[in-house]
Amino acid sequence: MRDFQLPGRSTVHALNGMAATSQPLASLAAIGMLQRGGNAVDAAITASAVLCVVEPQSTGIGGDCFALLAPGGEGEVVALNGSGRAPAAATPDWYAGRGITAIDRFSPHAVTVPGAVDAWARLLQDHGTRDFEDVLAPAIRYAEEGYVVAPRVARDWAAEAASLAGDENARRIFYPAASRPPPAPWHDADWVVYGKPPAAGAVHRQPGLAAPLRLIAKQGRAGFYEGAVAEEIVDYLRSKGGLHSLDDFSGNAPEYVTPIQTSYGGLDIHQIPPNGQGIAVLIMLNILAGFDLSAMDPLGARRLHLEAEAKRLAFHVRDTLVGDPSQAAVPVDEILSAAYTERLRRSINEDSAMGPNALDQVPTHPDTVYLCVVDRDRNVVSFINSVFDGFGSGLVTPRSGVLLHSRGTGFVLTQGHPNCICPGKRPLHTIIPGLATRGGRAVMPFGVMGAQFQPTGQVHLLTNILDYGMDLQEALDCPRAFHDGEVLGIENGISDRTADELRARGHEVVRLKEPLGGGQAIWIDWETGALTGASEPRKDGCALGY
Repeated sequence: MRDFQLPGRSTVHALNGMAATSQPLASLAAIGMLQRGGNAVDAAITASAVLCVVEPQSTGIGGDCFALLAPGGEGEVVALNGSGRAPAAATPDWYAGRGITAIDRFSPHAVTVPGAVDAWARLLQDHGTRDFEDVLAPAIRYAEEGYVVAPRVARDWAAEAASLAGDENARRIFYPAASRPPPAPWHDADWVVYGKPPAAGAVHRQPGLAAPLRLIAKQGRAGFYEGAVAEEIVDYLRSKGGLHSLDDFSGNAPEYVTPIQTSYGGLDIHQIPPNGQGIAVLIMLNILAGFDLSAMDPLGARRLHLEAEAKRLAFHVRDTLVGDPSQAAVPVDEILSAAYTERLRRSINEDSAMGPNALDQVPTHPDTVYLCVVDRDRNVVSFINSVFDGFGSGLVTPRSGVLLHSRGTGFVLTQGHPNCICPGKRPLHTIIPGLATRGGRAVMPFGVMGAQFQPTGQVHLLTNILDYGMDLQEALDCPRAFHDGEVLGIENGISDRTADELRARGHEVVRLKEPLGGGQAIWIDWETGALTGASEPRKDGCALGY
């Protein structure tokens, strides 16, 4: 239970509807849609579109989207994969012939066909009640009239200065005073000459972006994937050396897929299957189910050590076996089997971290926005939209101002690897919405943003709730740790004593300069009808209900 003498905030409670997003403007827009009679799908897309304007470093119409839905809160969970594909001309031989061994984030090859708008269109057609003109109206208004930059957005904006330095269109839109690229390396003093990102409280406008949003509002998905917008994106990328074609855009389509799941703490946890990394969440939960976390200090070395080791194992499996299942065999059933889990679990020593070479023995065969909405009819939506890296590829179209994502960096260029780039292939994806059910009823849409951190963030959130009895807000507030590379990064809320105990187990522990991730969650109490919402304290957002 929250100690009201300490900093923090309460969970949010309501009966008729709830939305939790990383921006108050987006949460308010979602609630407004619900109050006007729209359903959870309408509200989720409304909120996502607003976020594409007011949180531009994290998401945009030039990105990708995934969603999990529980229509009416009961029955089969619906999963939509809205990730885009590599151009038809993107063969492994093309890259090998030019000596390209990795896809550079700031190159046109990092841009797969954006899938978000296509996913929005499919969701509205199949599960929504409103049209694009209605759901995009708030985003268009903020793009044209402006919005006030929030503190975390301003912080991230400044931190990603170099990401926008190489593209004149990006500099014009996101650093209006910038007239030419700054010298390398970047220094804070360069802002005096080359422009400065907006500070918290500044008003920012993107009138160019309003134009493609209006086209989508009038023409639906054709307003983005055909005609002037698609032509501009393709011409711009090809001018940079990209392989994209108009056929790549017009032929794009999202895909309904069958969710994968495991059980933990009395709940069934649903994820979108590969090409996403949701399978890593399930691997981690399966491993940790063999330990009694509830007997451990939630901020103690033992719990954080086990979490880190489970993550290392899950990511090794992910990086070795996961790719686009339409072009590579991914043994999901075997990976999630009890026998496979036990083999992974036996690799963990509770008193000592695995050395880097230990992962070679693991069996290898068999800045994003997250939001969630629940409406009065208990339609449940778990929704995520992203441009991957902060400001994606840093490439922005000259007239429409579409910021293009960097999702293609998720590919590898090793021929024969399940995740090797190929024509029409979808890359390994980091963005993963989550949904928990019990007895066939949805009880919690949830997600934790933060690229590679997302599986660890989701597991940390779930175990905070299920093993330690935290409420949703406490579970999101709780300090985090993340094993990345060979370093275990910890947030400031984790004590020096715990850090020392982790070092004694063999971890290289560092204090993080940046906060880890950002999440939202809504709990549905089917007995009372109450909805409980919570929003990430590390971001600017909030949960709102009515």
